[in-house]
Amino acid sequence: MRKRKTFGNRVFDVVNYVLLTMLTVACLYPILHIIFASFSDPAKLVAHKGLLLKPLGFTLDGYKLIFKDNSLLVGYRNTMIYVGLGTLVNMVMTVLGAYVLSRRDLYFKNIIMIVITVTMFFGGGLIPWFLLMKDIGLYNNLWAMILPTALSTWNMIILRTGFQAIPLELEEAATIDGASQARILWNVILPLSKATLAVIFLYYLVGNWNSWFNAMVLLKDRNLFPLQLLMKEILVANDSTATTMGSAGGVVIDSAGSSTAYRELVKYCMIVVSTIPILLVYPFLQKYFVKGVYVGSIKG
Repeated sequence: MRKRKTFGNRVFDVVNYVLLTMLTVACLYPILHIIFASFSDPAKLVAHKGLLLKPLGFTLDGYKLIFKDNSLLVGYRNTMIYVGLGTLVNMVMTVLGAYVLSRRDLYFKNIIMIVITVTMFFGGGLIPWFLLMKDIGLYNNLWAMILPTALSTWNMIILRTGFQAIPLELEEAATIDGASQARILWNVILPLSKATLAVIFLYYLVGNWNSWFNAMVLLKDRNLFPLQLLMKEILVANDSTATTMGSAGGVVIDSAGSSTAYRELVKYCMIVVSTIPILLVYPFLQKYFVKGVYVGSIKG
């Protein structure tokens, strides 16, 4: 027989539902506002005040404007390359580093961990870092977006903790069967660490997708610019008389009266174009997220 809820339990449930509903609306509305604005008539959009609950005069003019410019497609291509290759390098380096540091018989393990952890809190500064990157050939080329961020110390520590949570008996059994360290890693450790790996993968994927600062510092060829750097230029660098994307002037609106309206529309469209792809990835990894973070944080 189902136990009847007390008045206090019912009040608690109602308060929970109200708070969660408000939190959901607070998280979803900004996204919906941007999407609705990107399909709105630019003149009506600029004149509108308050909440935006639907497109104001449905139009695709903003998307037509941004896709007229070839630099957007080049930026997309570059971002896909940086995200794909960069995340692959990130995962390989992080897995190898975490596996070595998770070995219980590693010599000078504590000292190595201290040295690695120090890099999370102290650095040489932007100018020495830039000069170093330039001296070793990581300037204005593909690898300038890959190698400087090849490894995140924090992500490696999380993954190392996840590896340490795996029962030692499984590794000992594999060793008795004659498995090498590489086979233990591939056939024992990684299959049992899918949740943590999925979380680390998502961290790197989002980080690489949103990366623009390194590109701004290390890239000067516009044909190498990622999408986020192009969007940054549009959102920040536009003046009050025209909306322009690309040095050659892919999207230009000459009328001072319509300039402001279309500038706002293009901003919203660029945000949608640069955000939707990465949002589509999260649902496939969401089931691993909480479990992976939990496993990677409960054991030091």
